[in-house]
Amino acid sequence: MKAIAINQYGSADVLKVMELPEPELRPDGLKVKIHAASVNPIDWKLRQGQLKLLSGSNFPKILGSDLAGEVVACGDRITTFKPGDEIYAFLNPLAGGAYAEYAMIPEAIACFKPKNLNYSQAAAVPLAATTALQALRDLGNLQGAQDVLINGASGGVGSFAVQIAKAFGARVTGVCSSRNFELMEALNCDRMIDYKAENFTQLPEKYDLIFDAVGQKTFRQCKRVLKRRGLYISTLPSPQTLIQVALTSFLPGKTCKLVLAQSRGSDLAYLQSLIETEQVKPVCDRVFPLAETADAHRYSETKRAVGKIIIAVIETDLRTD
Repeated sequence: MKAIAINQYGSADVLKVMELPEPELRPDGLKVKIHAASVNPIDWKLRQGQLKLLSGSNFPKILGSDLAGEVVACGDRITTFKPGDEIYAFLNPLAGGAYAEYAMIPEAIACFKPKNLNYSQAAAVPLAATTALQALRDLGNLQGAQDVLINGASGGVGSFAVQIAKAFGARVTGVCSSRNFELMEALNCDRMIDYKAENFTQLPEKYDLIFDAVGQKTFRQCKRVLKRRGLYISTLPSPQTLIQVALTSFLPGKTCKLVLAQSRGSDLAYLQSLIETEQVKPVCDRVFPLAETADAHRYSETKRAVGKIIIAVIETDLRTD
């Protein structure tokens, strides 16, 4: 099969088109013909070698966590899916496998693709939307009418977080560039702050929950704009964040938590319901064909993408509208 893989860690130039064996069918697995994948920052952090203590040195490595495609074969133990089903899934980023024509995935992490999304749109959802959902619902215990601030609101995780928080009934403030205010309005964000013009940690408004979807602020910086029992959630597992998570778990008052998304088909099913009832929709920036995955990584590394960057494994899936 055709795949984009690496034989060493390094710049985007190490991403190469390779012919690799198709994955073998397992009794508890689904063999999926991938139509589309997407780029997440962890993909290029892995590619650069920032996580090589976890990802190891066995090459070639196929990167990619998000996929949408068609089931082509099912293991003997599969009970939910059958060949021909359209699914989407979130693979373990360290294992990867989505930048390829085929993947083998466990049944437990798969879900039927939302009916109102094409494959490219669906591939934008899994990791980013799961991160936002698990941060707000599971860690944040988000309740209706709470005041929530999303830092990095126009990014992949942030654009889902704005919509999920609104679906839960929250009053949402989005922090992003002013050039993305129109998008925030389209996502029903209640208030916008241009991070280039104002530092939200120095403004008078206070929040029940601050979700730093880009890991650019610290708990200490945000503490003054949290309410008395407010919660700060970060996506960045820095030493400082880990220390604050440990300290605040034992102390009353304001709390710091870290979200590390877990792949669960049940969460994708929950997101499917939000998407099919039009409470949530993916925001797609650009679509690259599989052969141009290196360019997709370079674009992601600029940190200027609005929403998600898609990789069309099958080039008839280049459209996101």
